Amino acid sequence: MATAVTCRLRTAGLDPAEAERSVRSALAEDLRYGPDVTSAATAAPGARARAAVVARAPGVLAGLPVALAVLDAAGVVAGELDPAGVAEELAADGDEIKAGAAVLRIQAPLRELLGAERTLLNFLTHLSGVATATRAWADALAGTGCVVRDTRKTLPGLRQLEKYAVRCGGGVNHRMGLGDAALIKDNHVAAAGGVAAAIKAVRAAAPGLPLEVECDDLAQVREALDAGAGLILLDNMGLAALRAAVGLARRYPSVMLEASGGLTLATARAVAQTGVDYVAVGALTHSSAALDLGLDLAAP
Repeated sequence: MATAVTCRLRTAGLDPAEAERSVRSALAEDLRYGPDVTSAATAAPGARARAAVVARAPGVLAGLPVALAVLDAAGVVAGELDPAGVAEELAADGDEIKAGAAVLRIQAPLRELLGAERTLLNFLTHLSGVATATRAWADALAGTGCVVRDTRKTLPGLRQLEKYAVRCGGGVNHRMGLGDAALIKDNHVAAAGGVAAAIKAVRAAAPGLPLEVECDDLAQVREALDAGAGLILLDNMGLAALRAAVGLARRYPSVMLEASGGLTLATARAVAQTGVDYVAVGALTHSSAALDLGLDLAAP
């Protein structure tokens, strides 16, 4: 990967090696059955082109460093060439963009650009869709002190990139995997024989690791608080139960609460106003609609 592209990914808080694996895997899908015959047949050898990535709909942008990585992996950015020589960013990740706005201008070999077009847009449209959905939640919660965050309900192989898009949209990340934090869910509670027993078992196995426990009702909330839980996930609770859980937790100033399950934008602010610290929204990564962007070639 070109040094400048690597630096761009790292500056965005992405692991360049992991991003490159995602990009190369996506490009390989298109070439699995042979070379790009359409582009080879229609684009003259050595021809160069000017193009722009343009928003067809308003939204929040995310994924420009990944787009540069696609151009690099597809041979549009060669070796140590600074991508600014062929790709000019006209907006920044996290920006709110309007329909018709150009976000990236590219000057590149035509065949390679055509071959990379769909992969580049797949990443940009998906990640921008995640960022756009996240921004809607962040706006709904504004001023409440409650923050929206994601879950592990991500598309396989895209977790790092999708969680980056959540940050671009104004959300925060939950754990990245199974080893950077513990989340005791209902099946873990059943396996351990109760909430307190599960907390004790996890703390013994991984002392010092961040720990959250899921509670289905107020009795479990009381048990978790008595066991010293610092973060409690309130699963599928109505507003009255959420308010009651917040009241119970007030005796423990350091305890934080997270609402999860059945949440909608229409009820987001009411949920936040119960006093919870987070709302967890799996739909940010598993169900966000892609933001419509396209690549337009300039006239010769």
